[in-house]
Amino acid sequence: MRNILALALTFGAASPALAASGPFFSLGNTDFVVLLAFALFVGILLLAKVPGMLGGQLDSRAEGIQNELNEARALREEAQTVLASYERKQQEVQAKADQIVAAARDEAARAAEQAKADLQTSIARRLAAAEEQIASAEASAVKEVRDQAISIAVAAADEVISKQMTATEANKLIDAAIADVDAKLH
Repeated sequence: MRNILALALTFGAASPALAASGPFFSLGNTDFVVLLAFALFVGILLLAKVPGMLGGQLDSRAEGIQNELNEARALREEAQTVLASYERKQQEVQAKADQIVAAARDEAARAAEQAKADLQTSIARRLAAAEEQIASAEASAVKEVRDQAISIAVAAADEVISKQMTATEANKLIDAAIADVDAKLH
């Protein structure tokens, strides 16, 4: 109540110009009527406990805002945790990808070395086969030349012997050859 009275005196004393003439504390003075209406309004607000309700509403609003801030902090922390988890997973996936690439490169290098070794082995085998074919062809050619030389020598010897030999000498040679073959076979 003191606050209302102090408010009324301050309002009345602070007004620079009064709107009505005459004594201030009369119902004919509009400033006094307005002051009374204001005091009555403030009194009704105080009786209805409006400042307490406003304070309670402000407190509940502040509490709601604090709860929202706490929830936002919790969500932020959770989001940071999830982000850190995804970053960690991304790093793990990147590491695995790097390992796979490195393994693929190593495997490719090993396959290239193996292919190179297989190619060298194949080339060596083919060279050996070609050398064998060459040696075989050479031996065959030498044998063929010898056979022809022998055939020519036999033909020439036959011709020489047939011109120089008589029938009796030929029969003696045939008998000696048969005896020689008979001795070697038995």
